[in-house]
Amino acid sequence: MSGLTHFDSGGAAHMVDVSAKPVSARTAVAEGFITMSAETLDLVMQGTAKKGDVLGTARLAGIMGAKKTADLIPLCHPLALSKVAIDLTPMPELPGVRVTAKVKTSGQTGVEMEALTAVSVACLTIYDMLKVAQKDMQISRIRLVLKEGGKSGRYEADL
Repeated sequence: MSGLTHFDSGGAAHMVDVSAKPVSARTAVAEGFITMSAETLDLVMQGTAKKGDVLGTARLAGIMGAKKTADLIPLCHPLALSKVAIDLTPMPELPGVRVTAKVKTSGQTGVEMEALTAVSVACLTIYDMLKVAQKDMQISRIRLVLKEGGKSGRYEADL
């Protein structure tokens, strides 16, 4: 278990003690995709989905997901988030929607899980709002794109 911070010396899972870490500005950006048929994407772009505003609802759900991450992921610290921004980009060439979340805080631990959770919840919300039109949509490629701040510094994913 060497190098894994969420396990104690006996191998039991525990919440990492971050009390001795300095407070620093933290940012994380995550992305994910939901693919669908061109006809289903048209419902999104024309605003004619039966359940209403797909992208607006998914944006709010992503923000709520980021704020609830510590309630969903057992060893995450509850954080005071200073920013959660969700970008939903319809991509006719996919066809589908690219979901990006940018999360910021000043704290003793990072916000990678909050960004990843925001993307996941936004994608799931898009699925929920469109499942009456298409059941075989696919959520994929959810990943951390950027992380800044803290002891480990900057991480940027290869594009």
